[in-house]
Amino acid sequence: MVAFEYAVALTGGIATGKSTVAKFFSFFGFTVIDADNIAHEVLDQQYKAVGKLFGDEVIKNKKVKRKKLGKIVFKDEKKRKELEALVHPLIYEEIERLSEAEDRLVKPYLIDIPLFFETKRYPIEKSLLVYTDKKTQIKRLMHREGYSKKDAKRRIDSQLDIEKKRKKSDYIIDNMDDLNHLKNECERVKEMILQEIR
Repeated sequence: MVAFEYAVALTGGIATGKSTVAKFFSFFGFTVIDADNIAHEVLDQQYKAVGKLFGDEVIKNKKVKRKKLGKIVFKDEKKRKELEALVHPLIYEEIERLSEAEDRLVKPYLIDIPLFFETKRYPIEKSLLVYTDKKTQIKRLMHREGYSKKDAKRRIDSQLDIEKKRKKSDYIIDNMDDLNHLKNECERVKEMILQEIR
């Protein structure tokens, strides 16, 4: 069986609201495969290799200290690429396995892949972008994580620009307003997906 046949890639930028959208779609009865959760599991499974690459200070009790690792890889593109080379193939393998199981149910489901457009790794035809402008992203990230404006901007700039992602996406959910607006946007796009992917 070919994987990803009924999949829709759920993507966005940092602090655009993908997690909230994923919760709404779960509530609507969609399965959501979360690449971030899988990445966390893979990181911890590979803690020895991660420690070898980035130093023992990023490991505690056989688990990867993700914030500490994040500080290293967001400042150094070479280090980020080393990390990606280690974990991305393993993450892909697990997502492919879960996707094959979902495809057997012959109905659409979401795969939450933050770097869908950046990695070009997943052969998924349809993509759903959770959109906010960059100014809102920076403001939300500073508020949510306590980052300085400079740090928030650096993290956002490590991803493809949100406006470019917008042009590439099949479905767009606008998350520039309140939660009620977001829920309505999710319902609108859910109906589109159900009509188009059968």
